Amino acid sequence: MEAPENSHIGIRASPPQKVVGSIAQLKCIYTNARSMGNKQEKLEAAVQLENYDIVAITETRWDESHNWSAAMDGYKLFRRDRQGRRGGGVALYVKECFDCLKLDDSDERIECLWVRIRGKANKADILLGVCYRPPNQDEEADEIVYKHLGEVS
Repeated sequence: MEAPENSHIGIRASPPQKVVGSIAQLKCIYTNARSMGNKQEKLEAAVQLENYDIVAITETRWDESHNWSAAMDGYKLFRRDRQGRRGGGVALYVKECFDCLKLDDSDERIECLWVRIRGKANKADILLGVCYRPPNQDEEADEIVYKHLGEVS
């Protein structure tokens, strides 16, 4: 992936691809925020400028104190904050025009968030996820992620 001009705020985007036929395409962006608290305004500006459909973020490091500042106009926010220790956390912003549902993410040992976007006009649903693997994660946690991927897909 090529980093856009705004890579100084830690945002990576896929290069534009040609759409062939009637295939719908979502415009997505991913960033590892390493604490979103001080980067929220820059992220919002980049998202609004580029008109992304989906924003995936890892290492948000959010907690209850970020409830007031995490909203982004025109987007639904789905988040999973790390429980019981500092750091981590994942979030997905999905444009409000999409009909979506957060899937169960009850396993606290892994940091994954899954959302199902309902397809329109007899189109298939889209399963969208964001996962964070801490660098010190053990093999058991990796196996849980693999199992979880199998279950949601």
